[in-house]
Amino acid sequence: MKKKELLAGTLAAVMTASLAACSGGSAADSGGAADGDGVSITIFNSKIEVQAQFEEMAKEYSEATGVDVEVYYSNDTVAAHLATRYSSNDPYTLSMVDAKDVYSLAEDHAIDLSGEKWVENTQYALSMDGKVVGFPVCVEARGLIYNADAIEKITGETFDPAAYATLDAFQGLLEKLAAGGMETPVAIMKEDWSLAGHFLSEVYETQEDVDGFIAALHEGTADLANNEKWNARMDYFDTMMKYNYAADSPIAAEREVSEQKLAEGEVAFMFGGNWDWSMINAYDYSEKMGIMPVPENTSDGTNEKLVGGGSKYFFIDSSENTSEEQRQAAKDFLNWLVFDEAGNSFLTEKCALVPAYSNIAAAGLDPLSVSVKTYADAGALIENYNYLPDDHFSLCGAAFQKYLEGQTDRAGLAAEIEKYWSSTTPVEH
Repeated sequence: MKKKELLAGTLAAVMTASLAACSGGSAADSGGAADGDGVSITIFNSKIEVQAQFEEMAKEYSEATGVDVEVYYSNDTVAAHLATRYSSNDPYTLSMVDAKDVYSLAEDHAIDLSGEKWVENTQYALSMDGKVVGFPVCVEARGLIYNADAIEKITGETFDPAAYATLDAFQGLLEKLAAGGMETPVAIMKEDWSLAGHFLSEVYETQEDVDGFIAALHEGTADLANNEKWNARMDYFDTMMKYNYAADSPIAAEREVSEQKLAEGEVAFMFGGNWDWSMINAYDYSEKMGIMPVPENTSDGTNEKLVGGGSKYFFIDSSENTSEEQRQAAKDFLNWLVFDEAGNSFLTEKCALVPAYSNIAAAGLDPLSVSVKTYADAGALIENYNYLPDDHFSLCGAAFQKYLEGQTDRAGLAAEIEKYWSSTTPVEH
């Protein structure tokens, strides 16, 4: 059952009023959007969860400012899609991409944003060669999403995520849920970006020396099958597979179905991030939800932290195919996101994103984002590894899908991942 979009009308009214109020002055003076009649800008969005929100915002922003805004999304890899646009001399004015894409593209395609006002309000801006080139859109983190209402309904006890930091304790809880009537309390997303881009990457991110470990994989000297972090994570994954509601056909499980089952309490756990709220909130969701660290039998403290940080970054095109007027309109849009009430509401309420800026209030955050902010404020985030090669998702994701389907064992999966890294070139940074 889908919830009604109660904020749409309110946000539209606030947006129109606030933008109209600041349209007579410069963006530099007001922090809002200046009158942009006749200017057209394009935005590339690589975050599918908020595409509909961005399209709605673009229409309202265009009507309020006179700046014609078009938002695009592509299923292709970011590098391939943007390369096509560059080769046809038709770059996007603004591109929202991952950190690794900014690092690989900024030198040739991004303007210097060092002088922008918002730089002082964030600790997550991306810089290269002493220049700020990436505008952080939000803070995101991943871990194990839980539905506390569903858990407590069966156990009769208040759910405390910290009590299940170890895999042994977590397995005990799953057994109790299964015995209490929730026979399959787990959902597993089969998408390559989830399996390889998010879950597998935590094997790298939780190593004591991440860059050293990646280098060893590339050089063929890493013994993944006997790596402590690999086996701890895979022990957890095997447990999740055992209790997966779609265990009989895991690759057929649709993400929307899994999100709905989690939202409505048919399952209690699913690995993911606070971005999942943009799908969960479409259903008759439980009120008590959150994100906890992945349970592991470990003593290094990684089972007490989420993995995350700045996530998704805008850069502005520097080529002659983008005019100075368009670049200014793009800067105005970024300032609007940070300094305007409607821009803030768009990020935190419409898109359900944790703000990356100290001046943006976060009182209206959703339950998953509240969890992320709690861990972030406590300094309990393991830093993202932002330098995965573009084909890591697809190739390692396909290998992981074989494991999920039971077509290979743990040693076989480790061998495939080692083969991948030995035949690719790590991203320089």
